[in-house]
Amino acid sequence: MPADLAADTAVRALDASPGWYVADLPPNWDYRTPSGGVLMTLALRAMQAELADPALRICSATTLFCSPVPAGPVEIQVAVLRHGGAAAQVRAALSSTLAPGPGLEVSATFARRREGFDFTDAVPPEVPPPDEAQELAETVPFAKVRPPFFENLDSRLALGDDWWQGPWEGGEARYARWLRYRVPQRLESGLLDPLALCPVADTMPPAVVQKLGRGFKPFVAPSLDLTVHFLDDTPREWLLVSAYCRRALGGIASADVEIWDDERRLLAFGTQVMIFRRLAAGLLDGKPG
Repeated sequence: MPADLAADTAVRALDASPGWYVADLPPNWDYRTPSGGVLMTLALRAMQAELADPALRICSATTLFCSPVPAGPVEIQVAVLRHGGAAAQVRAALSSTLAPGPGLEVSATFARRREGFDFTDAVPPEVPPPDEAQELAETVPFAKVRPPFFENLDSRLALGDDWWQGPWEGGEARYARWLRYRVPQRLESGLLDPLALCPVADTMPPAVVQKLGRGFKPFVAPSLDLTVHFLDDTPREWLLVSAYCRRALGGIASADVEIWDDERRLLAFGTQVMIFRRLAAGLLDGKPG
């Protein structure tokens, strides 16, 4: 059964420790460890709870991934740096209670809606709509492993090659797919929960693979950081996640992502630095460990 992101990233305040929250993240959102974007969503939920101000809307957030955080119990310490009439700025530290290390640090800006300019100076890539796009298996391209993360999403190819299924020729470092949560992530207003954008934003490495083509050494690309700007709301379910890698050098790469809905609204923009590591031998054999 597909997992519910909202339920899996629910947080609980510790009454005896102001600013502290706990959660229990199941392995439903793992690649090998939990998606960095899902961990970011967890931290942002704790920030929202600490602010307790529904009129404040998430505008931007930056996450530094400092050490691996396994699935299981986590704790989140939230510090409100500013809570003014127009905006709030918040910092959170999330760490595992089972594994050593600082985990991740998130800083975020929230703001109230106000009068101002309204324009979008960008256009989505020309791709087939989701009902005409090819369904993707989303297995690791070098083996036969499907990460649990993708069990929770419908995935369809929008731009690039279906390299999940076999060899392909390298080309421009762009890759786009349509993604839709199998358990809809909606607010009471009927709009998509903006915190559901973080996990799909953290899916940029395929742009690197699209550039390389066949014959490269298998790798994984853990996130070192992730920044997301939350730009618009939508009642739609299908998300066009379009990634581009501008530069790879010295074992790291810089990439960005745009997230559009199927009515051409630009919902979010993100950037990321990733580090390349050789794929573990077990995954090369199609084994999960």
